[in-house]
Amino acid sequence: MNLFYEGRLMKKDDHLSESLQHPRRSLGNRYRSQAEKFLRISEGNESNLSWADQSAKQSVLYDFTNEDNWKVLIRIKVMMDDSEGARSVLADLFAVLGRDSSLMEQLAGMDIIESCEGMLDATLANDPLDPDKWWEKIGSEDGGIESFSDRLKKLDVSDQRANILFSRRLERIRKSGLEDVFLELSKILLSQRPKNHEAWEGLGMMYERKGQYDEAWLCYDQAKSVFPDSKAIERFRERMGAIVEGKEGVEWKEPSISDRSAFLNKLGSLTKNNEDVEIEETLEDREQGPFSKIESLRSEGKNTEAFFLARRMVAEGVSGAEEMASEILKDLEV
Repeated sequence: MNLFYEGRLMKKDDHLSESLQHPRRSLGNRYRSQAEKFLRISEGNESNLSWADQSAKQSVLYDFTNEDNWKVLIRIKVMMDDSEGARSVLADLFAVLGRDSSLMEQLAGMDIIESCEGMLDATLANDPLDPDKWWEKIGSEDGGIESFSDRLKKLDVSDQRANILFSRRLERIRKSGLEDVFLELSKILLSQRPKNHEAWEGLGMMYERKGQYDEAWLCYDQAKSVFPDSKAIERFRERMGAIVEGKEGVEWKEPSISDRSAFLNKLGSLTKNNEDVEIEETLEDREQGPFSKIESLRSEGKNTEAFFLARRMVAEGVSGAEEMASEILKDLEV
């Protein structure tokens, strides 16, 4: 069990999985300070070293974007001579960075105590967690943006933390004026983790800024579907009303059902497991029941594809589709 989920089980009352699991820097710093305190008094006392380990895990749980939290935790694993624990830390970091977990599986059974700190430092130097440091590095490299774009399309960013981390990186890309790159890569993130309501809202705002109001509405609608407290679509309607009142023109109308279906099909086709394949139901699927295709996708572990298909059915008015989409959304929280 990785550190994130272990922490969630230990801290269920904190509701860390509500909305997005945003890093809480103050709590991360507090737990890291506790870990460092226990480390200072741990000599000859296994109990204090164990408490340091627990506090360091909490620091990573609350703020996975702070490299110091990871470094303290891996240092403790070295002091505990816990090679398996060190391997778990690195595997967890790789998940945050969207890396292939099989890279760590190659080290299974090997003693990595002497090399784990160097491996962690090299990973963070090559792929900084801080979005500003990352942008400074990637922006200064020839072809850095193109290389990042190509790499992101191959990464697994379905992990909640990875999706947040890469969302912040895309914000740096957007602020630099690379709007088309932002639009393309935001869809990749959302196709792998559609529960990221703030990414939906950010994408909607970009479409709205470009005057593509149908696409903006579709994004805000998705934000509302995965996070009912989102007010983005209501604010959008108000802005559109103000535009109509302020100048002559035809009143804007919500996109048609066919446009909504096409939009959701396109997002579903971008998922890592279903690249460039439209999620369409066959006649046989429909004969077996309205949700047979969805259940088939879920049985194959393709929950994101199933979610987009369910949302398409919601747009088309299929009875029970909204409940099905909500059920799949809960699976995507894991």
